[in-house]
Amino acid sequence: MCGRYASSRRPEDLAGIFEIDKWDSAEALEADWNVAPTKEVYAVLDRPLKDADSPEPVRQLRTLKWGLVPSWSKTPEGGARMINARAETVHEKPSYRRAFAARRCILPADGYYEWVTAQGERELEVEGKKKRPRKQPYFVTPADGSVFAMAGLYEFWRDRTRADGDPAAWWVTCSVITTEAETGPLGVAPVDGPQSLADIHPRMPLMLTPDRWDAWLDPSRQSVEELRGLLAPPPEGLMRAYPVSTAVSNVRNNSPELVAELDGPEVGTLF
Repeated sequence: MCGRYASSRRPEDLAGIFEIDKWDSAEALEADWNVAPTKEVYAVLDRPLKDADSPEPVRQLRTLKWGLVPSWSKTPEGGARMINARAETVHEKPSYRRAFAARRCILPADGYYEWVTAQGERELEVEGKKKRPRKQPYFVTPADGSVFAMAGLYEFWRDRTRADGDPAAWWVTCSVITTEAETGPLGVAPVDGPQSLADIHPRMPLMLTPDRWDAWLDPSRQSVEELRGLLAPPPEGLMRAYPVSTAVSNVRNNSPELVAELDGPEVGTLF
C-alpha cells in the first residue's frame, strides 16, 4: 500500500523532469518529507487549459488533495480512505473506473515509507496480548536517486453547498495505484534487513518508468485493455530500502531527517 511518502522536489525541477508546459507558482508547495492522506500534493497531468482556444491537452503540474472523492459521491468524507486503488481492479471498481479511463496522473515522490512489525511484537498481536505493535519504518526510493513516479488517478467533485463561482466549490482529488510488491532482490538492500520489497509489505505503489509517462497521461487513450497493459510492474532491482527513524510515524514530524538512513533498525524486526 502507500500511506505516507516524501516529496521535496521544487516545482521548477519537476517541470524539467516531466516536460511541464504549465504550472502556477502561486500553487507551489513546501517540501514535505511526511506526506499523509488529505494533504495537498503535486500531480502531473495532461488536460486542456480552462478557457483556452485549443482543445489540445497541455501537460500541467497541479496541486490536488490526496484521497479520491468520486464525482457521484454525496459527501467528501470517504476521501481519506480512498488513497490507494488496486491495479488489479481499478478498471472495474465504481469509484475508480471513470478516472482510470480518462483522468490519469503521475504523483511525483522522492520515495515512500512502509512499516515492518517486529517478530516479538507480531507474536503478541496474534495472541491478542498487544493491540498496537511497534513497527520499524523503511524508506523505499529509486536506487539511482531519480524521481519516484507513482501512477495515479484524479477526479473532480462539486460541493453543492457552495455557490457557483466559489473557488472552493470544486474539489480535485487523487489516489495512488498500488500493485503486488516485487519479490526479486532490491537494487540496494540493507545489510541486516529486508532483501525485497515483498519482505517489507505485500503491496507497493506502481512506479511508472519514463517510457510509459506519455502513454499513461494521454487522455485520448481510453481502451481498457491497452491501459491495463501500462499497469505492468516496472523491472525489478530499481529500488533501494533502508531503515529510518520511527519519528516518521507521527505525521506532525516533518523534516529532511525523516529520510536519513539509520545504521540499523530502531525496532527489532523479522530480519
